[in-house]
Amino acid sequence: MFNNLLIAAADLNRISLASWDWIVIAIFFLAMVWICWDVSRKKKETSGDYFLSGRSATWIAIGASIFASNIGSEHLIGLAGTGASAGMAQAHWEIQGWMILILGWVFVPFYERSMVYTMPEFLEKRYNKESRGILTWLSLASYVLTKVSVTVLAGGLALNTLLGINFWVAALALVIITAIYTVIGGMESVLKTSVLQTPILLIGSLVILYLGLRELGGWNAMMDICSAQPVNDLGDSMTDLMRSGKDPEFPWYGALFGSAIIGFWYWCTDQFIVQRVLSGKNQKEARRGTIFGAYLKLLPVFLFLIPGMIAYALTKTPDSAIGQQLAAALGLQADGTVANPDIAFPMLVNTLLPVGLKGVVICGILAALMSSLASLYNSSAMLYTIDIYKRKHPETDEKKLVTIGRIATVVVVVLGVLWIFVIQRMGKSLYNYIQSVQSLLAPAIAAVFLLGISWKKTSPKAGMWTLIVGLVLGFTRLFTMIINPEAHNAFTYIFNEMNVYAFCVWMFLFCIALAIVITLCTKKPAPEQVQGLCFGTATPEQKAETRASWNKWDIVHTVIILAFTVAFYIYFW
Repeated sequence: MFNNLLIAAADLNRISLASWDWIVIAIFFLAMVWICWDVSRKKKETSGDYFLSGRSATWIAIGASIFASNIGSEHLIGLAGTGASAGMAQAHWEIQGWMILILGWVFVPFYERSMVYTMPEFLEKRYNKESRGILTWLSLASYVLTKVSVTVLAGGLALNTLLGINFWVAALALVIITAIYTVIGGMESVLKTSVLQTPILLIGSLVILYLGLRELGGWNAMMDICSAQPVNDLGDSMTDLMRSGKDPEFPWYGALFGSAIIGFWYWCTDQFIVQRVLSGKNQKEARRGTIFGAYLKLLPVFLFLIPGMIAYALTKTPDSAIGQQLAAALGLQADGTVANPDIAFPMLVNTLLPVGLKGVVICGILAALMSSLASLYNSSAMLYTIDIYKRKHPETDEKKLVTIGRIATVVVVVLGVLWIFVIQRMGKSLYNYIQSVQSLLAPAIAAVFLLGISWKKTSPKAGMWTLIVGLVLGFTRLFTMIINPEAHNAFTYIFNEMNVYAFCVWMFLFCIALAIVITLCTKKPAPEQVQGLCFGTATPEQKAETRASWNKWDIVHTVIILAFTVAFYIYFW
C-alpha cells in the first residue's frame, strides 16, 4: 500500500514555493530553535524535571500538548485518507473531547494523589509489581511498533508528496531534528514547542478546509456528493456515522462502543497522553488543561476527516480542474471508490493553496509531525527509565536517570525507524490499521484501570491475570489476522472473521467479567493499599482538595463540550 503511494506521489507536480513561503518556514524553525535553546539553559537535575517539567505546567501548556501530541501524521495522512475512502465512519474515534473530560474529572484526582510518574507505576500501587511490568513492556512495544514507526512513515510520505524530498531523507530528517530537541529539553521542550505548534497546525488546516469548500461550492455540495456514494450494500453512504450492524467494516455497535473502549484506554490510561496531565502544577491546572484539550479535540473531524471527504467530492466534480487532478492522483475507480486515499491531504495542499499560504500549511504539517514524535520519544524514554531501569537500580542518582532517559530516546528512535520496513507491508489504510491494532490492545488495559478506580475490592491477582489473559487473546487475534487461515470454524470466526471492533467490545466485556470472578476468588487488597486510589477511599482532606480545584466555569465549559458532541451525533446519525 505505502509503496504504491510513494510511486503515485513521485508522479505529481511538486509545490512551487515563493520567497514568502520560505520566510514563513524559516521563522517557524527559528522559533523552534529559540525555544529549545531557552529550555536547554535550564539544568534538568532530576528525572522529575526532565520527564514532567518539574510538575509545573499550566492548563494552556497541558491542553495544547494533549492536542499537539495526539495530532500526528496519521491524522494528516490517515484520517484524511479515511475521509476520502470511508467518509464519516471513523469520526467516532475523533469526536472524543468527552473522553478527555473523563480524564480530567475522574482520573486526575487519583493520579495526582498517587504522585506517580507513569501509568505502570500507578498499577503497581493499585495492584502489584507484576501488573506494572506487563503494562510497561506492552506500552513500549506499542509505541515502537504502531506510533513512532507510523508517524515517521506517514511524515516521510507527506513531505515526499509535498516537496519532492526523498522519502527516507525526509523521514530521517524529521526523526533527527525532533530527537535533538526532545533529548535536550525533555518534557519542557515538548510542552513549550506544543504551544507554538498547535496554533500553526490549526491555522494551516482551517485554510485547507475553507479553500476546499470554496472550490467545491460549499458544505451542501460536499454532503450531496458524498451522501450519493454507497459504502456497502446495506443502504449506507459516506455521510452516515452510524452504519448498519451488518456492515463488515464499521457496524454501528462496534464503531460506537469499540471507539469508546479504545478512547478510554488512550485518553485516560495511556502514558503518551496522561504524562501531560501528570506534569500539571495541581489538580486545578491539570483538569482545566483537559477541558482545553477537549475543546481542541472537537476539531480534527473538521480539520482532517472532512477535508478528505472534500477531496473525494472534488474527484466527482468534472468542471473543476483541481478535481480532475485529484481524481488522477487518488485513483478514482469506476465504482466511485479511490485507490490511493491516503494521499488526499497532501494533494489538497498541492492543488488548492495559492502562493503565500503554502508555507503556513507546511509549517502546520511539520508541527503535527514533530510534536507527535517528541511526545512519543519522551513518554517511551520515561517508561524505560522509571519502570524498568530504576526498578532494577533503585539507588541510581537523578542525574544518571536523566542520562539514561536520553539514551532510551535514541534507542526508541532507531527501533521505530527499523520497524518501518515491516509496517510498509501491512494495512490497507493507515488510520484503519492503527485503530485495528489498538482495538486488540485496549480492552484488557481499559478493564483493569476502570475496575481499579471504581471498585476498591478489585484484587491484585484480578488486575494481573486480566492483563495477561486479555493480552494473550489480543495477540492471538493479531497473529491470526496476519496469517489469515483458510479454515472456517469457531476459532477462526472469533479470532479472524469477526469484525475487529465488535471483537474489541466482546473482549472488553470478557475482561470485566474475568476480573470480577477472579476478585471473588482471591484475596482483596488491604485498605491502606488502595487509600486515595479509588472511589470510596479518599480522606476528607483529599476530597476537600479536589472540590476546591473546580468552580462553576469548569462545569459550564464541560456542558458546552458535551452538548456539541451530542449535536454532532444527531446531525450525522
